[in-house]
Amino acid sequence: MGILIGLLALALQATASGDDHPTAAPAPAPCAATTQSAPAPGGQAFGEREYRLGPEDVLSVFVWKQPDLSTTAVIRPDRKISLPLLGEMEAAGKTACQLQTEITAALRQFVNDPRVNVIVKEVNFPAVTVLGQVRKPDRYHIRQRVTALEAIAMAGGFTEFAKRDKVTIIRNSDPEKTRIQVDLKKVVNGNGDVYYLEPLDTVYVQ
Repeated sequence: MGILIGLLALALQATASGDDHPTAAPAPAPCAATTQSAPAPGGQAFGEREYRLGPEDVLSVFVWKQPDLSTTAVIRPDRKISLPLLGEMEAAGKTACQLQTEITAALRQFVNDPRVNVIVKEVNFPAVTVLGQVRKPDRYHIRQRVTALEAIAMAGGFTEFAKRDKVTIIRNSDPEKTRIQVDLKKVVNGNGDVYYLEPLDTVYVQ
């Protein structure tokens, strides 16, 4: 009986000790270290590099135990999002983890030990625009790397008046709006270079 009473006392002591330690706040999702240099002007969509945010992407910003600071934000064409308390913040061109780190740092002046998670809910960037002598000129969202010829196929293909040897790729992510002249007639014949597009590119068929 004495042993039983002793074990019961130890159990009660352990329970009381555990009550002295409140539940800790959950740690935010870990951000992988990045070795990339400055982000691409319009965001980065393809390859093995971490996805960089772009206009029209939808983000969930969750601040633990701060429901008034948690929100869903859409990246605007001016590359910014609006956040409670913080106001305007640049988002495009950054990874979700980079943005999470910046929001956490900014909130420290208002909140003690903020715990922030940034989750990409919808990827609506990147997109390319196909114009000119194609059957369905429009802006097209892309989920993988595409060539100029594949983008034209998305736009319904060439019209009967299209000059396949006179196609221009306008690199809108480049501040100088670089223009690349492409001969897709050679590509179709199998003896031309393959031209891969970048987010925000415009393909114009004469």
